[in-house]
Amino acid sequence: MHPFASLLALTTTESLGLAAIAAAVLLALAASLYLHRRRAAALAPPSPAPPGKGEGERPGPQREVAPPRPKPPTAPPPKTALESEALEAKKREAYRLKKEGERLERERRAKEREEALAKERELALAQARAEEEAKRAAEEQERRKAEAEAGRTLADGLARTRGGFMARLNALFTGEKQVDDAVLADLEEVLFTADIGVRTATRLLDSARERVRKKELSDPGRLKGALREEIARILTLHGADGDGAAPVNVGPARPFVVMVVGVNGSGKTTTVAKLAAKLKGAGHGVLLAAGDTFRAAAGEQLEVWAERVGAPLVRGKEGADPAAVCFEAIQEGARQGMDVVLCDTAGRLHTKTPLMEELKKVKRVMGKAAAGAPHEVLLVLDATNGQNAIAQARQFHEALGVTGIALTKLDGTAKGGVIIGICDELKIPVRYVGVGETVADLRPFSPGEFVEALFQ
Repeated sequence: MHPFASLLALTTTESLGLAAIAAAVLLALAASLYLHRRRAAALAPPSPAPPGKGEGERPGPQREVAPPRPKPPTAPPPKTALESEALEAKKREAYRLKKEGERLERERRAKEREEALAKERELALAQARAEEEAKRAAEEQERRKAEAEAGRTLADGLARTRGGFMARLNALFTGEKQVDDAVLADLEEVLFTADIGVRTATRLLDSARERVRKKELSDPGRLKGALREEIARILTLHGADGDGAAPVNVGPARPFVVMVVGVNGSGKTTTVAKLAAKLKGAGHGVLLAAGDTFRAAAGEQLEVWAERVGAPLVRGKEGADPAAVCFEAIQEGARQGMDVVLCDTAGRLHTKTPLMEELKKVKRVMGKAAAGAPHEVLLVLDATNGQNAIAQARQFHEALGVTGIALTKLDGTAKGGVIIGICDELKIPVRYVGVGETVADLRPFSPGEFVEALFQ
């Protein structure tokens, strides 16, 4: 049934008022119109969404849009002759500038290469100069080192002796004169005023007179040669030791103990240090004993040398018993397996009996520390003392049994002939002679070299 008819029946039945009936009619018309529009909207196709609509609206059908057609290029206007010529000129100028830039770049690079090569050559030359200077410096250092290791020659050390004793002998032997009593008298004066000792001078003079008497020496040259032969014979202890050097010979005992003695100021401590350096250079293990406990700073002096040489040192307190220090050093050398123990001792005047007795005690204590010790008693004598050195050697030899002598400061005196007297009177071999301050200047004594240097 139509809604309007239903509403009319309802209103008639219930006898509603006119106003209510009109309102109901309007309401029914509105509802009918709403339903009609809904049906029309459901049957109509969807319309495309207009541009600019939101996402909630349904899009309508799309229509293809053709791309815009490109415009045909317009031909450039024709150029005039002046414009063409200007354009060509501009191109030529641009080309010229390009080539000029390339040329300048090539020149710059060539200049940089030349500068780099010049710098390399300069550096090479500087390096070559530096290497040459370093080489010369190294050679000079090696030369100085070799000179230091070689030390002064014995001839250099005997320069003053040749200017004294030997100068007078050479003056006596010059000329063509015959050897007669007058020449022998002059020879006697020269020999007895030398420092070779009266006994040795007498021996040399008697030998010369005997050969002159036998007509073996007729001119001064031969007399000089005869003296040279006799001195060489004395220095080699009458041929017993030959012509070789006689340095300290380390025997089989271990440790081999060397007791170094001498008067004050003879160079004893320095000789100990130099001897230690020589023995270490020969491959021996060396230990030093600072047995001079009375002289101020003697221990410090030997300690400095020990560090320089690289040898261990045993020292006691100042004023300690030197025999105890030497005893401890020998035992320490045995514990460390040392080859040699060098024992420095306090300087002793040979005329002071109590002091010499104390040295005897030190020697006895050494014998208790090691069997047969000391194996060498080395006496250090100052060559500048001349004939007094012979007296010192005699006293020390009687007290201790000296087995070798080191004659120091030979380069500082004209009394080098004292060696002849020592060898002749005491028959004690001279082990070393000191001709300078360095270690190499403590030289093993060679009789042949000594005679050659003395008579040159």
